[in-house]
Amino acid sequence: MLDAFESLVIAEGARAATMDAVAGAAGVSKGGLLYHFASKEALEQALLERMLELARLDVDDMARHPEGIVAAFLRSSVMDDSPLDRALIAGSRLAQSGHTAAAEALRDVRTLWEDALRPHTRDETGLQLVLLVSDGLYFNNALGAGAVAGPIPEGEDFEALVDLVVRTAC
Repeated sequence: MLDAFESLVIAEGARAATMDAVAGAAGVSKGGLLYHFASKEALEQALLERMLELARLDVDDMARHPEGIVAAFLRSSVMDDSPLDRALIAGSRLAQSGHTAAAEALRDVRTLWEDALRPHTRDETGLQLVLLVSDGLYFNNALGAGAVAGPIPEGEDFEALVDLVVRTAC
């Protein structure tokens, strides 16, 4: 049911993700949906909690990466349709519709990343470099999902970019 809600928010926006639409997309009765989620607000809250938990798990995975968390973070910025990617997109769609809790949850994810990366960068400027390069990679990767290809370096060029950022920021 939560997956169906997430998909509707991504594809059609928060307004279109009504309880009836979610029940239909999930293949359950509206009563069955209401048994698990008493309101649309409960679905939204569960989606945001999922997003934060996926971000925490992702940070834990990156912290154990053999190349280090900074390189792993940059590499994870080019994700396609992963559970975290989908949760971030859905959270962004909610925030764009004026959902205050979604905007706060997205800021919480950003803070989680900052707190995890900060000890591994030489200073705040290095941290901001890592975060902004990550943002650019993520944004341009998202462009590639549509009709306009985003300028994401590939192969050796991507490796050189990651290496340059790590050497500069750490």
